[in-house]
Amino acid sequence: MPDVFMPRLSDTMTEGVISTWVKHEGDTVSRGDVLAEIETDKAVMELESYESGVLTRIIAPEGATVPIGQSIAVIGEESGTTPGPLAPTAEPAAAAAEPAAQPVAQPVAQPVAQPAAAAVVPAVPDARVRATPLVRRLAREHGIDLATVTGTGPNGRIVRADLEGFLDRPPGAPATSVVTPAAGDEEVPLNAIRRITAERLTQSAAVPHFHLTATVDAAPLLELRRQLNEQVFASDARCSLTDLLVRAVGLNLASHREVNASWGGDRVLRHGHVNVGIAVALDDGLIVPVLRDVDQKPVATIVAEARELTSRARAGRLTPEEFAGGTFTISNLGTFGIEHFTAVINPPEAAILAVGAARDEAVVLDGTVVVRPIMRLTMTSDHRVLDGAVSATFLQDLVGVLQQPLRLLA
Repeated sequence: MPDVFMPRLSDTMTEGVISTWVKHEGDTVSRGDVLAEIETDKAVMELESYESGVLTRIIAPEGATVPIGQSIAVIGEESGTTPGPLAPTAEPAAAAAEPAAQPVAQPVAQPVAQPAAAAVVPAVPDARVRATPLVRRLAREHGIDLATVTGTGPNGRIVRADLEGFLDRPPGAPATSVVTPAAGDEEVPLNAIRRITAERLTQSAAVPHFHLTATVDAAPLLELRRQLNEQVFASDARCSLTDLLVRAVGLNLASHREVNASWGGDRVLRHGHVNVGIAVALDDGLIVPVLRDVDQKPVATIVAEARELTSRARAGRLTPEEFAGGTFTISNLGTFGIEHFTAVINPPEAAILAVGAARDEAVVLDGTVVVRPIMRLTMTSDHRVLDGAVSATFLQDLVGVLQQPLRLLA
């Protein structure tokens, strides 16, 4: 009787949330049918069936958080044969369980590594708290009283992320990062995107950052965008400043290969492709879709691809390949009126560019005070990969490209 397993849908995924069951118990299923929608650490994705038959049992209900490799449903013969007994579903198996059989479902986007069936470990009953076996093991190892931990998983279940404030302190020490709710407080459970964002930012905090800021006379860039939107692009596919910045950064990275790099632990990786990520704000987090080989693509292609990726990112429909493999990231908060900020590096990339709004300012030009639209760019660099002079040269050349933007059309 084939099981449906929680697949690995991204390289950072350790568990998924059953967002919606499209098929229900007793439904006939054909190979390729969408069984469920799975919320990962990056997006909501569809899970397709490998097999034809009848969905005889749903193991993981909607809202359940399930480790990769664990059974979430069973597909039986069309005769409706009842599956044999399975492990209880109240407590998912530990994420480290070893695979044992080939899965029967796949996501629409091919996963990085499709897991097989995980050995199901029966839960240890505990009347006081609801927690996964992994959480219970960590609690025993670190001397944590789970009764003092607030669970943010389905039905108040304690998940791995809830222990963050406890794992880095000695046994018996007070938890300084966990706040006890007071009267009138609202508790908002973490979704998968918010949780993984927190984990990635924690990783980034260990990176030795340094920041460089430069100003750009944005008048030529704004004029180029105006002409492109009047003469080239349709009203529903207009060119944005971010599109032009992606093209400019791509050309600059191609001539500064040392910046188009990542930290590799015991080495620096200089990438052969120029893949620029654009930070997209969501209602419940942040995601960075990636535009590939932007140094080789004309502005029109970048405009179309960025529009499509941004739209599907906000709808939670990106595939894993579309938010992986970036070599540099751009974060533009100028559209919110922010004039200057510093962005946090997206590991393992070596740098990120923070873009502020173009504001009219009084500047001296050829000995005369004039008003020009000034835009500030702040580049954050990983000092393990880049030295100050290297990042300064990159930023200086980028300013030159943006102030002579006809080069973007070459």
